[in-house]
Amino acid sequence: MNKNLDISHEESLRQKRIMDKLSKQIKGKGLKYYVSTFGCQMNAHDSEKLKGILEQIGYVPTEEEKDADFVIYNTCCVRENAELKVYGRLGSLKNNKKHKPGMLIALCGCMMQQDTVINEIKRAYKHVDILFGTHNLYKLAELIQTRLDTGRMVIDIWENYKEIVEDLPSIRKFKFKSSVNVMFGCNNFCTYCIVPYVRGRERSRKPEDIINEITDLVDDGVKEITLLGQNVNSYGKSLDKPLTFAKLIQEIEKIEGLERIRFMTSHPKDLSDELIEVIKTSKKLCDHIHLPFQSGSTSVLKKMNRRYTKDSYLELVSKIKEARPDVALTTDIIVGFPGETEQDFLDTLDVVKKVEFDNAFTFLYSIRTGTPAATMENQVPENVAKERFNRLLEVLNEIVYKKSKEKVGNTYDVLVEQINRQDDHLVSGRLGSNHLVHLKGNKDLIGKIVPVKIIESKGYYLIGEQIN
Repeated sequence: MNKNLDISHEESLRQKRIMDKLSKQIKGKGLKYYVSTFGCQMNAHDSEKLKGILEQIGYVPTEEEKDADFVIYNTCCVRENAELKVYGRLGSLKNNKKHKPGMLIALCGCMMQQDTVINEIKRAYKHVDILFGTHNLYKLAELIQTRLDTGRMVIDIWENYKEIVEDLPSIRKFKFKSSVNVMFGCNNFCTYCIVPYVRGRERSRKPEDIINEITDLVDDGVKEITLLGQNVNSYGKSLDKPLTFAKLIQEIEKIEGLERIRFMTSHPKDLSDELIEVIKTSKKLCDHIHLPFQSGSTSVLKKMNRRYTKDSYLELVSKIKEARPDVALTTDIIVGFPGETEQDFLDTLDVVKKVEFDNAFTFLYSIRTGTPAATMENQVPENVAKERFNRLLEVLNEIVYKKSKEKVGNTYDVLVEQINRQDDHLVSGRLGSNHLVHLKGNKDLIGKIVPVKIIESKGYYLIGEQIN
C-alpha cells in the first residue's frame, strides 16, 4: 500500500477511536449542537462532515443557537462582511455562555488561517474554546477531547495539509443529493483572492476514493452529485498517475443509479476541449456550467492574474454553446477592482450582454489584507463602484428574466428538494439548468425526479405543474 494511504488510513482509525471514547462521555445526555456556515459550497460540504462527527460522538442537532451546548462557526474570509458577522455573533455568544457554563464554542474555516484573526480571538474573545483551520476538520473530536481534558482554549492551526483523511462520518442536508470534494486548495493566486493562502496548494483526491465515495452515496439513495474544487478543471495534476477531470467524469458516469452530475468551480484558463467534448456527449452531466469571468476588461483581468482575455473567454463560451446549445451559464463578477475605469466596466457589461448568463453572483471588490490587490494603486471610490454595481444589476436582471421566460411552455425533469418555505401546498426543486421551480405537491415528491411543465416565469424562479 502507498505510504500516504497508510498514514491516511491509520489517522482515520485513530479519529474513530477518539470518537468512540468521547461518545461515552456525551451520548445520552441530550447535549445539542449548532453549526453556522459562512461562505462557499466547499464550506457547506465541510460543515456536513463536522455535523457527522458531532452526531457520532453523541450531540443532537438544534435549529436554535441559544439552545446549543456546542456552537461551531465554519468561517469565510473571502469578504470582509463575512468576518464582521462572525465577530458580531461571537460577542452575543459570550452572554449565552454565562448562563450555560458547560457550553463550548468552536471556530474553524478560512478565517482561522490568518494570524491576525487568531490574535484577535485570543485578545478579545477568550470565551471561545476551540480554534482550528481548513486543513484538519477531521480532528474535531480530538480537539473537543483535549478541551475537556485540559479546560483551556485549544488552538490547532496548520499551514499546510498533511494528509487527506477519508471515510469519516457526514450528515447530508439532503438524502438524495450530495457534494463530493475531488480536490482541495488552489494554485491560481488571483490577486484579489485569499483562498490559496488559507486553503493551501492544490491536492487532488485519488480517483478510486472519489468513485468509492460516490458509489456509497448512490447506494444510500443519492441521485445527484456535485463535484467540488476551487478549480476542478485542473484536477489530477498532483496525482502520482495524472488523470484529467474529463476522464474522471467519464468514470463517475459509469456508476449505476447515479442520475445527475454537476461540478464547480471551473476556471476559464483550464477548461479543455476534452472537457467540452464530455459536456457534449455526457448523459448525466447537468446542462449548467458555472464559469466565473470576474471582469470583461482584458487589462483588469491581467491585474487580477486570471490568465485569459475578454476575447478568449468569449471564444470559450462560444465553444461550449456550440457543443451544448441548451446549456445554462452562470458566473461571478467583481465590480470596482483597483484601477477599473469606466471603459473597463463597459467591457464587463459587454460580456454580460453577449453571453446572456442565466444567473450571476455579483460582488463589490473587497480589500483582503495579505493579497496583492490590497496594496494596488487607484482603488476605486466606493460611490463609483456602487453606481457601476447598480448598473450591472439592471442589465443582469433584464437578461435573467429573458432567459427564465424562455423556459415557459417547455417540460423539464425536476429534482424535487423540499416543501416550499412560504407555502406548504407547494414543493421546490431544480431543473438540470439549476433554475429553481415551485409546483403543487406534497412531501411524497421529495427526492424524486419528475417531469414538470413550466407555466410562468418570476425572473429568478419559475412556476411549474407536474406532468402525469
